[in-house]
Amino acid sequence: MATRISLALLIVVCLAPLAAQRSPDASAEETRIKTLVTRAAALVERSGRDAAFREFRTPKSDWFHDDTYLFAYDMDLNVLLNPAFPEREGRNLAEHRDAAGKAVHEEIRAVVKAHSAGWVETVIARPGFSTPAKKRIYVMAVTIDGKPGIIGSGFYY
Repeated sequence: MATRISLALLIVVCLAPLAAQRSPDASAEETRIKTLVTRAAALVERSGRDAAFREFRTPKSDWFHDDTYLFAYDMDLNVLLNPAFPEREGRNLAEHRDAAGKAVHEEIRAVVKAHSAGWVETVIARPGFSTPAKKRIYVMAVTIDGKPGIIGSGFYY
């Protein structure tokens, strides 16, 4: 009996580091958002800014519904697209901080520059609300009419 317990403990001790190193499976929301952003980047590069952004602004479409919307920045962090918060379009967000005081837009740019794509956490109000909520954002490098840019989307949790 003691041998079995010792063997079981040995197995746990040996396998625990392997389990800790393994990344958790992506949630359904992460997969959905990553796919959306990847499709959006392809559309921008294939069809150009005007045609793609017109589609992205269409309410109740795959691109813009409920809490789901795409946003696009140039590499200076000027907002090129944000159908959920259109008043932000044309503004520069380099100095902007989220509700938790984080320079989230700077982090978005840093992730894209370093990795071409990745996830960023923020705290921001949902469209139509004033209370901030946690949001996980997927961002990706994209060429917008021949210039480097950023496209992203996310989900609130």
